[in-house]
Amino acid sequence: MQLEIMPRKKRLPAGRAPLLLLLCQLVRALDVPLDLVQPPTITQQSPKDYIIDPRENIVIQCEAKGKPPPSFSWTRNGTHFDIEKDPLVTMKPGSGTLTINIMNEGKAETYEGVYQCTARNERGAAISNNIVVRPSRSPLWTKEKLEPITLRNGQSLILPCRPPLGLPPPIIFWMDNSFQRLPQSERVSQGLNGDLYFSNVLPEDTREDYICYARFNHTQTIQQKQPISVKVISAKSNRERPPTFLTPEGNASHKEELRGNVLSLECIAEGLPTPIIYWIKEDGTLPINRTFYKNFKKTLQIIQVSEADSGNYQCIAKNPLGAIYHTISVTVKAAPYWIMAPQNLVLSPGEDGRLICRANGNPKPRISWLSNGVPIEIAPDDPSRNIDGDTIIFSNVQERSSAVYQCNASNEYGYLLANAFVNVLAEPPRILTSANTLYQVITDRPALLDCAFFGSPLPTVEWFKGAKGSALHEDIYVLHENGTLEIPVAQKDSTGTYTCVARNKLGMAKNEVHLEIKDATRIIKQPEYAVVQRGGTVSFECKVKHDHTLIPTITWLKDSGELPNDGRFTVDKDHLVVADVWDDDGGTYTCVANTTLDNVSASAVLSVVDVPNPPFDLELTDQLDKSIQLSWTPGNDNNSPITKFIIEYEDAMHEAGLWHHQTEVSGMQTTAQLKLSPYVNYSFRVMAVNSLGRSLPSEASEQYLTKAAEPDTNPTAVEGLGSEPDNLVITWKPLNGFESNGPGLQYKVSWRQKDGDDEWTSVVVANVSKYIVSGTPTFVPYLIKVQALNDVGFAPEPAVVMGHSGEDLPMVAPGNVRVNVVNSTLAEVHWDPVPLKSIRGHLQGYRIYYWKAQSSSKRNRRHLEKKILTFQGSKTHGMLPGLEPFSHYTLNVRVVNGKGEGPASPDRVFNTPEGVPSAPSSLKIVNPTLDSLTLEWDPPSRPNGILTEYTLKYQPINSTHELGPLVDLKIPANKTRWTLKNLNFSTRYKFYFYAQTAAGSGSQITEEAVTNVDEGKMAMASRQVDIATQGWFIGLMCAVALLILILLIVCFIRRNKGGKYPVKEKEDAHADPEIQPMKEDDGTFGEYSDAEDHKPLKKGSRTPSDRTVKKEDSDDSLVDYGEGVNGQFNEDGSFIGQYSGKKEKEPAEGNESSEAPSPVNAMNSFV
Repeated sequence: MQLEIMPRKKRLPAGRAPLLLLLCQLVRALDVPLDLVQPPTITQQSPKDYIIDPRENIVIQCEAKGKPPPSFSWTRNGTHFDIEKDPLVTMKPGSGTLTINIMNEGKAETYEGVYQCTARNERGAAISNNIVVRPSRSPLWTKEKLEPITLRNGQSLILPCRPPLGLPPPIIFWMDNSFQRLPQSERVSQGLNGDLYFSNVLPEDTREDYICYARFNHTQTIQQKQPISVKVISAKSNRERPPTFLTPEGNASHKEELRGNVLSLECIAEGLPTPIIYWIKEDGTLPINRTFYKNFKKTLQIIQVSEADSGNYQCIAKNPLGAIYHTISVTVKAAPYWIMAPQNLVLSPGEDGRLICRANGNPKPRISWLSNGVPIEIAPDDPSRNIDGDTIIFSNVQERSSAVYQCNASNEYGYLLANAFVNVLAEPPRILTSANTLYQVITDRPALLDCAFFGSPLPTVEWFKGAKGSALHEDIYVLHENGTLEIPVAQKDSTGTYTCVARNKLGMAKNEVHLEIKDATRIIKQPEYAVVQRGGTVSFECKVKHDHTLIPTITWLKDSGELPNDGRFTVDKDHLVVADVWDDDGGTYTCVANTTLDNVSASAVLSVVDVPNPPFDLELTDQLDKSIQLSWTPGNDNNSPITKFIIEYEDAMHEAGLWHHQTEVSGMQTTAQLKLSPYVNYSFRVMAVNSLGRSLPSEASEQYLTKAAEPDTNPTAVEGLGSEPDNLVITWKPLNGFESNGPGLQYKVSWRQKDGDDEWTSVVVANVSKYIVSGTPTFVPYLIKVQALNDVGFAPEPAVVMGHSGEDLPMVAPGNVRVNVVNSTLAEVHWDPVPLKSIRGHLQGYRIYYWKAQSSSKRNRRHLEKKILTFQGSKTHGMLPGLEPFSHYTLNVRVVNGKGEGPASPDRVFNTPEGVPSAPSSLKIVNPTLDSLTLEWDPPSRPNGILTEYTLKYQPINSTHELGPLVDLKIPANKTRWTLKNLNFSTRYKFYFYAQTAAGSGSQITEEAVTNVDEGKMAMASRQVDIATQGWFIGLMCAVALLILILLIVCFIRRNKGGKYPVKEKEDAHADPEIQPMKEDDGTFGEYSDAEDHKPLKKGSRTPSDRTVKKEDSDDSLVDYGEGVNGQFNEDGSFIGQYSGKKEKEPAEGNESSEAPSPVNAMNSFV
C-alpha cells in the first residue's frame, strides 16, 4: 500500500537541513493496509445504465473492502430491497453482488428499476451509484404494406427505414434477399437515421428487394423490414439540375451534443450530376486530429467533443450547375465531470483535515454532501465537522469522527458520485516496500528508490547512505512526497546501500535498499543507407557494446514493425541480410539492442528500384463520332525503362466506377488514336509498365459522350421454358448499357410452334429479361428469337432457338413392376417405361416409394415412414439397399418430369428373408457363489428372424490376465436366465454371449464376473505374516551370517595353532546326542533351500534350544516358513513362535502374531 499522491518534488539545496518528508496534513490520499480498522470502500459496481439480456440471470455487482468486513444492503426504487423475501434473489457470500435467477421462472421486466448498494461496518457506510437496470428489447417491425415505387431515370429517392425502437438502439444496414449488402457510393448512401438516399437514380437501381435490417447486438437478433420494390424508367433525356438538400431541411439547423461524445453532422444532397459535399467551420478551423469524414464525406465526425467545439458548421453541396449551403449551429453541453474528486483522509486523533469536491459541467453542477449514505443535513451532528460549499473542514478529530462521506455533483445531463472516508487512527510507522530490494540503473539515468510507508500521524521520512552514513544533504537528491528518493543523474559512485527511516510520535521504522549502476549500451557500428535492385541482396551491420553484467538481445525492425515472416530475411550476431529483394522490402530498417535496463537503436533506409510513377496531364483531341486522340506525359520510370502504356476506359453513364481495357501502345509513344462505341460517356486513364511491373493509374481524363446508334448485337442466352402447363416463358440476358448504343433500349420477342404452319408472333417489350406467352398447348416445341432495338433502330436479325411450353404432371404410372429379393437387406425392382407422350414434359426419372408395413416376427400392423429413392433418366430398374431382414415391405413406382410426379403404380409387396440378429440387449451376472454364477439377459432388440438358440462361451482369467480354456455352451432360445455350476472359487471369468437365427450367429456381448472367495482359507491366509520380507528379519539374518563368518575365522586360527577353543571343548565334553554334528566334508552348518527350490533342511541343521519344532516339521524350508508363519518375537529379537506346516495344508501352531497380516501373503492366498 502506498501514498496515492502525485509525485510533487521537493529539492533540498546543499547545506540545508536533512531530507525530511513533511507532508501537508490537510490533503492526502492513503491506502490503509487491510489489517487496520477502516471504513468500507466500494471496489466494484455495475454501470449506471445497466442493460441486461432478458434471457439470462441478472447479476448486479457490488464489491467493497473494509475492516471489519462490511455488510451489504440494497435499495430498489428508493426503498429497502428485502432480498430474503424473494426466492429468486441471492447475495454472493462476503459480497454485495446480487444474482436474480430468471432463467427458470420470473421475468426480467419484474426487476426493472433503480438499485443502490450500501456497504457498512462500524466505521461508516459507502454507497454505490444508482444502477438503472433495464432489459434489452428487440421489437419487431410493425406490419405495413409497401407500395412499389416507380420513378424516372435521374430523379432523387429516399427509401425510409424507420426501425422499431429498441434498447439499446439497433444498428441499421440495407441488404437484398441474398443477404448481400447493397453497394453505396457518393450517389447512394445510408443516412444517420437509417434511410437510404439516392441523389439520382439510374436504371440499374431497379430491384424488388431493398430490405432494411436492424441488428440488436445485445440480444444478437436481427429484425427485417418488408422489401421495397423500386422500378426506374429510362428517360430519353435527363435534365441536369443543381443540388438541393435531402437532409437536413432548410438553410439552417441546430445540433446539441454532450462533452466527450462523438459529434456527428450530416448533409445529403440530390442533384444531377451527383453533388459533392464539403465542410467548414465558420468561426474557426476543424480540429485536425479529432475530425473524420464518413459516408463519402456526407457525415462529419468530431471525437472527444468539448465546449470549444461549439459554433457554426457549414456543409456545401456542389455540382457543375451550382452550390447550396446549410449551417448547423452546434452547442456542446456537459454532464458533470471532476475537477477534484474527494480523496480518502487518514488522520490521527486531534488532527485537522478537509475533503474537497469540485466538479464542472454545462450547466454548472450542484454539489451536495452525504454522510454514511444520509444527506448531511439530517446526518448525526459531528462537532469536528464544518461544511463550506464544496469543502468539508475537520478540526480536532476523534475516533468517533470516522465516517464515509459522499459527494454528489449533478445537473440535467447526469451526476457524479464519489465516496471518501475519514479514518481516525493512531498507528506507528510501517514501511511497505520490500526489504533489501535491489535497484539497477544505467549510468547518467535517474534512479528512483521506493519507500512506501504508512502511519498515523503521518510519518516524516529521511534517507541515509551507507551503514553509518549521515542523512543525505546534497542537492543532487530529490525526495518525493510518497517517500521515493530520486537521484536525477546516477553515477558509478551512487552505488551502495540506502536506508529509509519513517518516524512519528508513536514509533519508528526503517528499511534498506541497494543500488547498482551499470554502463549504458551503445551501438558502435551502425547500419548504413543502401540502394538495391529488385532481386538483389542487401546486408546491414549492427555492432553493440554493453555492460559485462547485462546480456543484450538484438532485434531488427522494418518500418517500426516486426520483420516479415519470410525466409529471405536472415539475422546473425551482427548482421541482417535480405535476399531476393522486392518492392515491399524498401523502407527503414532499425537495429534495437535491449537489456533489462536500457535499449538503444540505429536505423538505415533501403531503397528499391520500383515500377514507374503514373502518367499525368491527360488530354483529349481530334474528337470524332467513333474515334478520339488521347495524349499524356509519362511519370518517373524509377530507373527501369518504360516498355508500354496500358489505356483503360470508364463508361460513366452505364457502369460508373468500372474500368475496362481499351488498348496498349509502345513505351516510346505518348499519344494514341482510340476507337469509340456509340452512346458511351467515356473517361480514360493510362498506366505505365516497365520490367518491374505497372504503375498506379493516372488521374482520369475529361469525359467525352459519343452519339447514339442502333444496337450492334442481340441478347444472348435466349431460352424458352414454361412455368405452367399453358404458358411459355421466354428469357434472355439483356444487353448492358455499353452495348445498348443509344437510349430507349427495348426487345422484339418473336415465337411460333416448331411443327406448325403459324406465322411468327411478335411483341416489343421494355428493357427487361423475360416475357410470358399464355394459352399455349402443353409441352410443345417452339421457335424463339429476341432482337434488340433502341430509339435509333434495330439490331441485326437474331438467331432462332428452340424451347418448350410448360410441362404438366405425367398421366400414366409405370407398369409390370417386379421385385427380386437379393438378400435380407437388398432388393432389385424392375418396371416397364411409361410412353413418352404420357409424360407431358422432360423425363427426369423414376421414383420408388417403399415402406415396411408389417413385422414378420410379431405379426402386428404398424405404420412406418415411407422412404423414397429416385433413379435419374430412363432407367427401368433399381436397387433398394438398407432393408430390414425378416420384414414385410410394400412399394410402388412413379414417373417424374419437371412438373412433378405421375400416378403411382399398383402396390407390390415382398418379404425379406431372415438375417443374423443383433447382440442381446443386456447381459447381467447375478447371485455369485463359491462355484456358480447366474446369467440373466434380454433378447436382441432386432432379432431379424426367429431365434433358434443362444451360444455362451466363457473362460477363466488368472491374476496375470491370461485366459484359460474356452467352454462352449448352447442355450435354448426361450431362456433368459442360466446358472453355471462347478466353477472355481475366487476366479474371474469372461463371458461371450450371442443369439442365432437360421441365417447365422449375431453380434456378441461380453461381460466379466468373479466367483465368491472361500472364507475359511481367506481367514487362514489373513493370519499369515511373511516375515521373510520383514526388515528386521533380513537384518537378523545378516547379523547371524556375520557372526558365523567371525566364528569360522577364529576356529580356523585356533585349529592352525593346534589348540581348542572353550566352546568346542565344552561341546566335546557335553555332547548332546540329539544335536547333529557339523558335516565333516565341508565344515559347514546345515543348509536351507531358496524360495524357488522349496527343498527341505538337511539333517545336519540345528534345532532351537527350546526344542519346540516337531520332528515331522523339520523338513520344511525357510521359505515355506516365511510365507506361512504367524509368529512373534521377544524384545531382543529372538523368535518365540512355532514353525507351521506347509501352506494351506494345516493351520499354524503356536502364538498368533499381533502384527497386521501381510498383504503380499493375502494376495498369494487368493491366487
